[in-house]
Amino acid sequence: MPKRVLTGTVVSDKTDKTVVVRVERKVKHPLYGKIIRRSKKYHAHDEGNAYKEGETVRIEETAPISKLKTWKVIERVDTHKSPEQAA
Repeated sequence: MPKRVLTGTVVSDKTDKTVVVRVERKVKHPLYGKIIRRSKKYHAHDEGNAYKEGETVRIEETAPISKLKTWKVIERVDTHKSPEQAA
């Protein structure tokens, strides 16, 4: 069975060897039909503390590493910084 791969934005890199990645998806509202955004946060393993807040990364499902971590970062997709960090 292939491992799931998701793309999201790093929202926190404060913990050691861990980043929090927010993955957004768009769904159609069941009654009104409007497209709305839903997001979920995943804790992902970052062995070298290489990924910083605001970067877009790909994460892959893995065997549990800790209580919350069942994902690991594969690669950096984009290094775009948020407007708050640029100032």
